Amino acid sequence: MKNLLIASLAVVLSTGVALSQELPQKDSKWFTDAQVKIQEMAARQPNTKRAKNVILFTADGNGVGTNYAIRLFSGQQAGGLGDDYVQPQEAFPNLALVKTYTTNGQTADSAPTASAMNTGVKSKNGMINIDESVAEADCAAGLDHQMKTFAEIVSEAGKSVGVVSTARITHATPAAVYAKTAQRDWEHNAALPEGCAQKDIADQLIEQMKSGVIDIALGGGRGMFIPADAKDEEDKGGKRTDGRNLIEEAKAAGAQYVWNDETFAALGDAVTTPVLGLFESSHMKYEADRTGEPSLAEMTAATIKSLSNNANGFYLMVESGRVDHANHDGNLYRTLTDGKAFADAIALADELTNDEDTLIIVTADHEHAISFNGYCGRGSPITGLCYDVNGAGVEHTGEPLLGDDGKPYTVAGFLNGAGSLLKQDTQWTGSRPDLTNEQAMDKDYLQQALIPMSSETHSGEDVAVMAKGPWAHLFDGVVEQNYIFHVMDYAVNAE
Repeated sequence: MKNLLIASLAVVLSTGVALSQELPQKDSKWFTDAQVKIQEMAARQPNTKRAKNVILFTADGNGVGTNYAIRLFSGQQAGGLGDDYVQPQEAFPNLALVKTYTTNGQTADSAPTASAMNTGVKSKNGMINIDESVAEADCAAGLDHQMKTFAEIVSEAGKSVGVVSTARITHATPAAVYAKTAQRDWEHNAALPEGCAQKDIADQLIEQMKSGVIDIALGGGRGMFIPADAKDEEDKGGKRTDGRNLIEEAKAAGAQYVWNDETFAALGDAVTTPVLGLFESSHMKYEADRTGEPSLAEMTAATIKSLSNNANGFYLMVESGRVDHANHDGNLYRTLTDGKAFADAIALADELTNDEDTLIIVTADHEHAISFNGYCGRGSPITGLCYDVNGAGVEHTGEPLLGDDGKPYTVAGFLNGAGSLLKQDTQWTGSRPDLTNEQAMDKDYLQQALIPMSSETHSGEDVAVMAKGPWAHLFDGVVEQNYIFHVMDYAVNAE
């Protein structure tokens, strides 16, 4: 039966080629490129080997729309028009759309979405790895309804585990790899409600490192680990009121500690675990502003090289956390520069691993309220003005398109946020400024928004998941977010 199907496919393909030779458009590059793609797709075979390693890449807030904007930005930075650019993850062979709603939220926050990917179960907004029967911030109930994480499962199987983020390492998405909490904001002990017996998130990370579940943790958030009356290496105070210095506790337990690009570089390629890297008091710097700390790609590469020393393999979660923060700020430029840094980390991880034994998954926890305006001509700068389509050529005409108010508008904006035109400073105006492209492309510019909010919100749209490696073909169609865990679990246990 299988041979018959292969023969039938060959007939269909050969017939298609023969027919295409008679078409007047057969020499168009669009046509020939599609023919090559057909041959590539027809020749694909699924990889059904057991996955030795799993890498889960999550760009926080990088839904389909944000990903499109990053694609345009990356392509235009490379000197092209942008839209035909292919990001590393976009070349992965397998793709699905992911539903991001939670058990109580049409629009999710990062805690339950990251939890879904790490436990296989959806839960409520605001909670990390606690089942849906618990009310948010119910400390006592949360202690009785904790779920087992993928990190704990694979650690018991002898694998190493790493977590890397440009956000605080105690922030919702990275915390979902190792922590369990009824409230995502309980990052340090002073944030816990009185009488709550749950350990704060920073404390849980150190406990998981001591127990051998977490081998490497790199990100921001030093302030969550040191006392309020202490100063870190950059003379910034801590948050803890229990007098504990968790960094010193980790070092006493045998962890190597790094806090800037120099101490990170000193680790070299012969890294022994565990490693705790905390590069800022709070979140790490945006890529556009980065000084004195490693890039996401550098942290990813060092972690892969270290975890690869384990013959049993590893699980690594990598988060580009500040894509989300820049979207919240309404600052598209920093969203896109961090998005490009995320793609660079993916490309490097792909280079350092083998498709035969490593499942790489690239996704997002949710999307944002980003929107795209007008009939922009090709090459319109993604952070700048929307220019008219060139009816006689390819690239835009250079003439800004205007709204009915006679003023130009940008390619992208937000449905809500700090850049709302309904409020300028303390005055409600409802009118748009006569914006220039130079103003719009300034890295500090806030995109125009509709509804006034101090912080732009997430949206409930689907996100994409792109994958390659063992059992990546299980990503197909439209899936629930918790399904990602099940593909990872299946892949590492396949016979």
